[in-house]
Amino acid sequence: MPVINRKKTREIYVGNVAVGGDSLVSVQSMTKTDTRNVLATVEQILHLESLGCEIIRLAVPDMDAANALGAIKKEVNIPLIADIHFDWRLALEALSQGVDGLRLNPGNIGATWKIKEVVLAASEHSVPIRIGVNAGSLDKELLEKHGHPTPEALVESAEAHIRILEDLHFGNIKVSLKASNVTRTVEAYRLFSSKYDYPLHVGISEAGPPFSGIIKSSVGIGILLYEGIGDTIRVSLTSEPDEEIRVAYEILKCLGLRRRGPEIISCPTCGRCCIDLKPLAQKVEDAIKDMKKSISVAVMGCVVNGPGEAREADFGIAGGKGMGLLFKKGEVIRQVKEEELLEALMELINESGNS
Repeated sequence: MPVINRKKTREIYVGNVAVGGDSLVSVQSMTKTDTRNVLATVEQILHLESLGCEIIRLAVPDMDAANALGAIKKEVNIPLIADIHFDWRLALEALSQGVDGLRLNPGNIGATWKIKEVVLAASEHSVPIRIGVNAGSLDKELLEKHGHPTPEALVESAEAHIRILEDLHFGNIKVSLKASNVTRTVEAYRLFSSKYDYPLHVGISEAGPPFSGIIKSSVGIGILLYEGIGDTIRVSLTSEPDEEIRVAYEILKCLGLRRRGPEIISCPTCGRCCIDLKPLAQKVEDAIKDMKKSISVAVMGCVVNGPGEAREADFGIAGGKGMGLLFKKGEVIRQVKEEELLEALMELINESGNS
Protein backbone atom coordinates (compact mmCIF):
# COMPACT_ATOMS: atom_id res chain seq x y z
CA MET A 1 0.00 0.00 0.00
CA PRO A 2 1.41 3.45 -0.93
CA VAL A 3 2.56 5.53 2.03
CA ILE A 4 0.50 8.65 2.71
CA ASN A 5 2.69 11.68 3.34
CA ARG A 6 0.91 13.57 6.09
CA LYS A 7 1.38 17.30 6.37
CA LYS A 8 3.55 18.14 9.36
CA THR A 9 1.54 20.25 11.78
CA ARG A 10 2.26 21.58 15.25
CA GLU A 11 1.99 18.98 17.97
CA ILE A 12 -0.36 19.67 20.85
CA TYR A 13 -1.59 17.45 23.66
CA VAL A 14 -5.16 16.76 24.68
CA GLY A 15 -4.49 15.17 28.03
CA ASN A 16 -1.99 12.43 27.25
CA VAL A 17 -2.99 12.13 23.59
CA ALA A 18 -0.70 13.83 21.08
CA VAL A 19 -2.45 15.52 18.16
CA GLY A 20 -0.43 16.70 15.17
CA GLY A 21 3.29 16.43 14.60
CA ASP A 22 4.33 12.82 14.04
CA SER A 23 1.51 11.36 16.13
CA LEU A 24 -1.02 8.88 14.80
CA VAL A 25 -4.38 10.17 13.60
CA SER A 26 -6.48 9.92 16.76
CA VAL A 27 -10.13 8.85 16.92
CA GLN A 28 -12.73 10.73 18.90
CA SER A 29 -16.45 10.87 19.45
CA MET A 30 -19.01 12.86 21.42
CA THR A 31 -21.27 11.59 24.17
CA LYS A 32 -24.99 11.50 23.40
CA THR A 33 -26.07 11.39 27.03
CA ASP A 34 -27.09 14.32 29.20
CA THR A 35 -23.77 15.43 30.72
CA ARG A 36 -25.57 16.18 33.97
CA ASN A 37 -26.33 12.45 34.25
CA VAL A 38 -22.90 11.38 35.50
CA LEU A 39 -23.66 7.66 35.69
CA ALA A 40 -25.02 7.36 32.14
CA THR A 41 -22.25 9.53 30.73
CA VAL A 42 -19.49 7.55 32.43
CA GLU A 43 -21.05 4.29 31.27
CA GLN A 44 -21.11 5.49 27.66
CA ILE A 45 -17.53 6.78 27.76
CA LEU A 46 -16.17 3.55 29.25
CA HIS A 47 -17.93 1.58 26.52
CA LEU A 48 -16.45 3.84 23.85
CA GLU A 49 -13.01 3.43 25.41
CA SER A 50 -13.35 -0.34 24.99
CA LEU A 51 -13.99 0.22 21.26
CA GLY A 52 -10.89 2.37 20.83
CA CYS A 53 -12.16 5.91 21.35
CA GLU A 54 -9.15 8.04 22.30
CA ILE A 55 -10.69 11.47 22.98
CA ILE A 56 -14.26 12.23 24.03
CA ARG A 57 -16.21 15.49 23.81
CA LEU A 58 -19.13 16.42 26.06
CA ALA A 59 -21.78 19.10 25.61
CA VAL A 60 -21.73 21.69 28.40
CA PRO A 61 -24.96 23.69 27.99
CA ASP A 62 -25.20 25.02 31.55
CA MET A 63 -23.43 25.23 34.90
CA ASP A 64 -24.91 21.97 36.18
CA ALA A 65 -23.28 20.18 33.26
CA ALA A 66 -19.98 22.00 33.89
CA ASN A 67 -20.07 20.99 37.55
CA ALA A 68 -20.53 17.33 36.58
CA LEU A 69 -17.31 17.18 34.56
CA GLY A 70 -14.98 16.53 37.48
CA ALA A 71 -16.98 13.53 38.69
CA ILE A 72 -17.06 12.13 35.16
CA LYS A 73 -13.33 12.63 34.66
CA LYS A 74 -12.51 10.67 37.83
CA GLU A 75 -14.23 7.58 36.43
CA VAL A 76 -12.85 7.50 32.87
CA ASN A 77 -9.43 7.15 31.29
CA ILE A 78 -9.45 9.10 28.04
CA PRO A 79 -9.17 12.91 27.76
CA LEU A 80 -12.34 14.98 28.05
CA ILE A 81 -13.12 17.99 25.87
CA ALA A 82 -15.79 20.43 27.01
CA ASP A 83 -17.97 21.75 24.17
CA ILE A 84 -18.96 25.29 25.10
CA HIS A 85 -20.77 28.11 23.35
CA PHE A 86 -21.16 31.78 24.34
CA ASP A 87 -20.76 31.63 28.15
CA TRP A 88 -17.16 32.14 29.32
CA ARG A 89 -18.13 31.11 32.86
CA LEU A 90 -18.84 27.57 31.65
CA ALA A 91 -15.33 27.43 30.18
CA LEU A 92 -13.77 28.59 33.43
CA GLU A 93 -15.73 26.02 35.44
CA ALA A 94 -14.89 23.25 32.98
CA LEU A 95 -11.20 24.07 33.36
CA SER A 96 -11.47 24.07 37.15
CA GLN A 97 -13.12 20.63 36.90
CA GLY A 98 -10.02 19.32 35.11
CA VAL A 99 -11.06 18.93 31.45
CA ASP A 100 -8.30 18.29 28.93
CA GLY A 101 -9.56 20.49 26.12
CA LEU A 102 -12.07 23.15 25.17
CA ARG A 103 -14.12 23.38 21.98
CA LEU A 104 -14.82 27.08 22.02
CA ASN A 105 -14.87 29.90 19.47
CA PRO A 106 -13.44 32.96 21.24
CA GLY A 107 -15.27 35.39 18.98
CA ASN A 108 -18.57 34.12 20.38
CA ILE A 109 -17.63 34.69 24.02
CA GLY A 110 -18.20 38.44 24.05
CA ALA A 111 -16.10 41.11 25.75
CA THR A 112 -12.32 40.95 25.45
CA TRP A 113 -11.88 40.65 29.20
CA LYS A 114 -13.99 37.48 29.20
CA ILE A 115 -11.84 35.95 26.46
CA LYS A 116 -8.69 36.91 28.36
CA GLU A 117 -9.93 35.13 31.49
CA VAL A 118 -10.59 31.93 29.54
CA VAL A 119 -7.25 32.09 27.70
CA LEU A 120 -5.34 32.73 30.93
CA ALA A 121 -7.02 29.78 32.64
CA ALA A 122 -6.44 27.50 29.63
CA SER A 123 -2.77 28.51 29.61
CA GLU A 124 -2.40 27.82 33.32
CA HIS A 125 -3.89 24.35 32.85
CA SER A 126 -2.00 23.67 29.57
CA VAL A 127 -5.34 22.98 27.91
CA PRO A 128 -5.74 23.43 24.12
CA ILE A 129 -8.66 25.20 22.50
CA ARG A 130 -10.31 23.88 19.36
CA ILE A 131 -11.69 26.54 17.09
CA GLY A 132 -14.66 24.76 15.53
CA VAL A 133 -16.06 26.51 12.47
CA ASN A 134 -19.38 25.14 11.16
CA ALA A 135 -21.05 26.18 7.92
CA GLY A 136 -24.40 26.31 9.69
CA SER A 137 -23.37 28.96 12.20
CA LEU A 138 -21.23 31.48 10.32
CA ASP A 139 -21.44 35.16 11.23
CA LYS A 140 -23.98 37.20 9.29
CA GLU A 141 -21.22 39.49 8.01
CA LEU A 142 -19.38 36.58 6.42
CA LEU A 143 -22.56 35.26 4.84
CA GLU A 144 -23.33 38.69 3.41
CA LYS A 145 -19.77 39.01 2.07
CA HIS A 146 -19.54 35.54 0.49
CA GLY A 147 -23.21 34.92 -0.29
CA HIS A 148 -23.27 31.48 1.35
CA PRO A 149 -20.95 29.29 3.46
CA THR A 150 -18.14 29.00 0.90
CA PRO A 151 -14.82 27.34 1.75
CA GLU A 152 -13.30 30.83 1.78
CA ALA A 153 -15.91 31.97 4.30
CA LEU A 154 -15.17 29.02 6.58
CA VAL A 155 -11.44 29.75 6.48
CA GLU A 156 -11.99 33.46 7.05
CA SER A 157 -14.09 32.66 10.11
CA ALA A 158 -11.34 30.42 11.50
CA GLU A 159 -8.75 33.12 10.85
CA ALA A 160 -10.75 35.68 12.83
CA HIS A 161 -10.93 33.37 15.86
CA ILE A 162 -7.25 32.46 15.55
CA ARG A 163 -6.23 36.14 15.53
CA ILE A 164 -8.07 36.69 18.81
CA LEU A 165 -6.09 33.89 20.48
CA GLU A 166 -2.78 34.78 18.84
CA ASP A 167 -3.16 38.42 19.94
CA LEU A 168 -3.37 37.05 23.48
CA HIS A 169 -0.20 34.99 22.84
CA PHE A 170 -2.11 31.70 22.91
CA GLY A 171 -1.01 29.13 20.35
CA ASN A 172 -2.24 25.86 21.86
CA ILE A 173 -4.85 25.59 19.12
CA LYS A 174 -6.43 23.05 16.84
CA VAL A 175 -8.99 23.85 14.17
CA SER A 176 -11.96 22.30 12.39
CA LEU A 177 -13.84 23.65 9.37
CA LYS A 178 -16.93 21.50 8.91
CA ALA A 179 -19.97 21.54 6.65
CA SER A 180 -22.57 18.93 5.85
CA ASN A 181 -21.54 19.29 2.19
CA VAL A 182 -18.56 17.07 1.42
CA THR A 183 -16.89 19.09 -1.35
CA ARG A 184 -17.27 22.36 0.58
CA THR A 185 -15.67 20.76 3.63
CA VAL A 186 -12.80 19.27 1.63
CA GLU A 187 -12.05 22.57 -0.11
CA ALA A 188 -12.12 24.47 3.20
CA TYR A 189 -9.61 22.12 4.81
CA ARG A 190 -7.38 22.21 1.73
CA LEU A 191 -7.36 25.99 1.74
CA PHE A 192 -6.68 26.25 5.46
CA SER A 193 -3.97 23.58 5.35
CA SER A 194 -2.15 25.45 2.59
CA LYS A 195 -1.86 28.52 4.84
CA TYR A 196 -1.43 27.24 8.43
CA ASP A 197 0.27 24.49 10.39
CA TYR A 198 -2.24 24.23 13.22
CA PRO A 199 -3.37 20.61 13.77
CA LEU A 200 -6.71 19.81 12.19
CA HIS A 201 -9.74 18.02 13.58
CA VAL A 202 -11.44 16.55 10.50
CA GLY A 203 -15.02 15.50 9.96
CA ILE A 204 -18.23 16.11 8.03
CA SER A 205 -20.76 18.00 10.14
CA GLU A 206 -24.30 16.63 10.52
CA ALA A 207 -23.41 13.79 8.13
CA GLY A 208 -26.77 12.08 8.70
CA PRO A 209 -28.12 8.65 9.69
CA PRO A 210 -25.87 5.61 9.26
CA PHE A 211 -26.34 4.77 5.58
CA SER A 212 -25.83 8.22 4.07
CA GLY A 213 -23.73 9.51 6.97
CA ILE A 214 -21.16 6.74 6.72
CA ILE A 215 -20.81 7.32 2.97
CA LYS A 216 -20.44 11.10 3.31
CA SER A 217 -18.00 10.80 6.20
CA SER A 218 -15.93 8.13 4.50
CA VAL A 219 -15.66 10.11 1.27
CA GLY A 220 -14.87 13.46 2.90
CA ILE A 221 -12.56 12.25 5.65
CA GLY A 222 -10.98 9.73 3.29
CA ILE A 223 -10.11 12.34 0.65
CA LEU A 224 -8.51 14.62 3.22
CA LEU A 225 -6.53 11.90 4.98
CA TYR A 226 -5.30 10.54 1.65
CA GLU A 227 -4.00 14.04 0.86
CA GLY A 228 -2.19 14.11 4.21
CA ILE A 229 -4.63 16.53 5.85
CA GLY A 230 -5.99 15.70 9.31
CA ASP A 231 -4.62 14.89 12.74
CA THR A 232 -7.71 13.72 14.62
CA ILE A 233 -11.10 12.64 13.27
CA ARG A 234 -14.70 12.38 14.37
CA VAL A 235 -17.38 10.64 12.33
CA SER A 236 -20.66 12.46 13.08
CA LEU A 237 -23.67 10.15 12.73
CA THR A 238 -27.29 10.25 13.82
CA SER A 239 -26.67 6.95 15.56
CA GLU A 240 -25.06 5.51 18.65
CA PRO A 241 -21.46 6.67 19.14
CA ASP A 242 -20.27 3.05 18.85
CA GLU A 243 -20.89 3.31 15.12
CA GLU A 244 -18.81 6.47 14.90
CA ILE A 245 -15.77 4.72 16.37
CA ARG A 246 -16.09 1.64 14.17
CA VAL A 247 -16.45 3.72 11.00
CA ALA A 248 -13.50 5.94 11.96
CA TYR A 249 -11.21 2.96 12.34
CA GLU A 250 -12.44 1.42 9.10
CA ILE A 251 -11.54 4.65 7.27
CA LEU A 252 -8.08 4.66 8.84
CA LYS A 253 -7.56 0.96 8.08
CA CYS A 254 -8.55 1.43 4.44
CA LEU A 255 -5.86 4.09 4.07
CA GLY A 256 -3.20 2.17 5.98
CA LEU A 257 -3.02 4.85 8.68
CA ARG A 258 -4.13 2.74 11.66
CA ARG A 259 -4.88 -0.89 12.32
CA ARG A 260 -7.15 -1.76 15.19
CA GLY A 261 -9.45 -4.72 15.22
CA PRO A 262 -10.30 -7.09 12.42
CA GLU A 263 -10.73 -6.41 8.72
CA ILE A 264 -13.25 -8.53 6.84
CA ILE A 265 -12.93 -9.15 3.11
CA SER A 266 -15.92 -10.71 1.38
CA CYS A 267 -17.07 -10.95 -2.22
CA PRO A 268 -20.35 -9.39 -3.40
CA THR A 269 -21.47 -12.82 -4.72
CA CYS A 270 -22.63 -13.54 -8.24
CA GLY A 271 -24.01 -16.43 -10.30
CA ARG A 272 -20.83 -18.44 -9.66
CA CYS A 273 -21.36 -18.53 -5.89
CA CYS A 274 -22.19 -22.05 -4.72
CA ILE A 275 -22.70 -21.40 -1.00
CA ASP A 276 -25.10 -19.10 0.86
CA LEU A 277 -22.46 -16.44 1.40
CA LYS A 278 -24.39 -13.34 2.46
CA PRO A 279 -25.67 -14.63 5.82
CA LEU A 280 -22.34 -16.36 6.42
CA ALA A 281 -20.37 -13.15 5.85
CA GLN A 282 -22.72 -11.25 8.19
CA LYS A 283 -22.34 -13.89 10.91
CA VAL A 284 -18.55 -13.75 10.59
CA GLU A 285 -18.60 -9.95 10.84
CA ASP A 286 -20.84 -10.06 13.91
CA ALA A 287 -18.59 -12.66 15.54
CA ILE A 288 -15.32 -10.76 15.06
CA LYS A 289 -16.32 -7.07 15.18
CA ASP A 290 -15.40 -6.56 18.85
CA MET A 291 -12.00 -8.28 18.64
CA LYS A 292 -9.15 -5.93 19.45
CA LYS A 293 -6.32 -7.54 17.52
CA SER A 294 -5.56 -6.55 13.94
CA ILE A 295 -6.42 -9.54 11.76
CA SER A 296 -7.81 -9.90 8.26
CA VAL A 297 -10.52 -12.46 7.53
CA ALA A 298 -11.63 -13.36 4.00
CA VAL A 299 -15.07 -14.86 3.30
CA MET A 300 -15.16 -15.73 -0.39
CA GLY A 301 -17.84 -17.49 -2.39
CA CYS A 302 -16.20 -19.23 -5.34
CA VAL A 303 -12.96 -20.48 -6.87
CA VAL A 304 -12.31 -17.47 -9.16
CA ASN A 305 -10.89 -14.95 -6.67
CA GLY A 306 -11.69 -16.83 -3.48
CA PRO A 307 -8.54 -18.88 -2.90
CA GLY A 308 -6.26 -15.97 -3.77
CA GLU A 309 -7.98 -13.53 -1.41
CA ALA A 310 -8.21 -16.15 1.33
CA ARG A 311 -4.48 -16.84 1.04
CA GLU A 312 -3.68 -13.15 1.42
CA ALA A 313 -5.71 -12.88 4.63
CA ASP A 314 -4.69 -14.09 8.08
CA PHE A 315 -7.70 -16.40 8.06
CA GLY A 316 -10.14 -17.22 5.32
CA ILE A 317 -12.67 -19.46 3.71
CA ALA A 318 -13.19 -20.00 -0.01
CA GLY A 319 -16.46 -21.62 -1.00
CA GLY A 320 -17.20 -24.45 -3.38
CA LYS A 321 -20.39 -26.39 -3.99
CA GLY A 322 -21.78 -26.84 -0.48
CA MET A 323 -18.21 -26.88 0.83
CA GLY A 324 -15.40 -24.51 1.67
CA LEU A 325 -11.64 -24.47 2.09
CA LEU A 326 -10.33 -23.17 5.39
CA PHE A 327 -7.15 -21.08 5.17
CA LYS A 328 -4.63 -19.76 7.69
CA LYS A 329 -1.90 -17.39 6.51
CA GLY A 330 -1.91 -18.73 2.98
CA GLU A 331 -2.12 -22.42 3.77
CA VAL A 332 -5.13 -24.68 3.34
CA ILE A 333 -6.03 -26.20 6.70
CA ARG A 334 -8.84 -28.48 5.56
CA GLN A 335 -12.07 -28.77 3.61
CA VAL A 336 -15.25 -28.08 5.60
CA LYS A 337 -18.95 -28.60 4.93
CA GLU A 338 -20.88 -25.40 4.30
CA GLU A 339 -22.95 -25.68 7.48
CA GLU A 340 -19.76 -26.06 9.55
CA LEU A 341 -17.76 -23.20 8.00
CA LEU A 342 -18.58 -20.52 10.57
CA GLU A 343 -17.79 -22.74 13.55
CA ALA A 344 -14.57 -24.00 11.95
CA LEU A 345 -13.41 -20.50 11.06
CA MET A 346 -14.10 -19.12 14.54
CA GLU A 347 -12.37 -22.08 16.17
CA LEU A 348 -9.31 -21.44 14.02
CA ILE A 349 -9.25 -17.74 14.88
CA ASN A 350 -9.76 -18.34 18.60
CA GLU A 351 -7.14 -21.11 18.75
CA SER A 352 -4.65 -18.62 17.32
CA GLY A 353 -5.14 -16.28 20.28
CA ASN A 354 -6.69 -13.44 18.31
CA SER A 355 -9.84 -12.92 20.37
